[in-house]
Amino acid sequence: MQSVRKPMDGFGAGIMVLLCVVLGLHQVALKAAAPDISPVLQIGLRSGISALLICLVIAWQREGFSLRDGTLKPGLFLGAVFSVEFFFVAEGLRYTSASHMSVFLYTAPVFTALMLHRRLPTERLRLHQWFGISISFLGIVVAFAGGLIHTGFNLRVLWGDFLGILGGIAWAGTTVIVRSTKLSEAPPTRTLLYQLAAAFVLLLTYAVGSGQAGKVSFTPLAVGSVLFQAVVITFAVYLAWFSLLRRYHAAQLSAFMFMSPLFGVSFGVLLLHDPIDVFFAVGAVMVLTGITLASRQQPFKPPTPPPVTASRR
Repeated sequence: MQSVRKPMDGFGAGIMVLLCVVLGLHQVALKAAAPDISPVLQIGLRSGISALLICLVIAWQREGFSLRDGTLKPGLFLGAVFSVEFFFVAEGLRYTSASHMSVFLYTAPVFTALMLHRRLPTERLRLHQWFGISISFLGIVVAFAGGLIHTGFNLRVLWGDFLGILGGIAWAGTTVIVRSTKLSEAPPTRTLLYQLAAAFVLLLTYAVGSGQAGKVSFTPLAVGSVLFQAVVITFAVYLAWFSLLRRYHAAQLSAFMFMSPLFGVSFGVLLLHDPIDVFFAVGAVMVLTGITLASRQQPFKPPTPPPVTASRR
């Protein structure tokens, strides 16, 4: 029996904003270190390091790990879909920019809401929440419209953008798997370990088979990028994300993810000196407005007391 998820509150919103700030650095780190180490190899190595950290946490908390609790099959499926998601991300970054990847990867909340709307009654969104998600998505489009107008399209960029959309769909799929299987009640460490172990094996195998593992320069930037992703992104942030999934509605959590690409562009401006225009400012306002609508609950109305009737003697 699945436990009841609670509506978003101030604590959950604050944690989600912090996670989005950190996630905004993700694509920047991958792209910045790409000349020294391929994105797919970065993701494979970071997944292995994070998996070891998760094993240490499991041992420290004495959680134990059983393969007979009904989580093995969905866990393996989850790990495969997680690996596919980051395969699309890594390959997409070879053709498109980090900003474009952030836009299309973070369409995941839209696909999450669509998948969960009919699958789980507790995750059905009200009209104003659908409207908020729509505004947020349009805000992302507006925020990047200026760059698209100035740079135009080419086939390589289009292919990379398409891979980003596929990554967003796969990301939504991992959320649905967690919420609709026995992984929903499993410890977050176990859920995360399934994903990291699968990504380490599958993506590292692909990196070796495709020849990308042989083209590595262990510069401070490359090592720093892998360690940052391993310790902060795939260990701390993902562990917090799955903890929140056990506490709050997944669709409302996913709505906050629209903030991550905006933070990503902001870090691009600060760290990579990317230009910023009025499109981004307008889009940011739209995204924040949409998130506010999507996370707002209807005010609670106490039940109407039954009419008082004269007692019989």
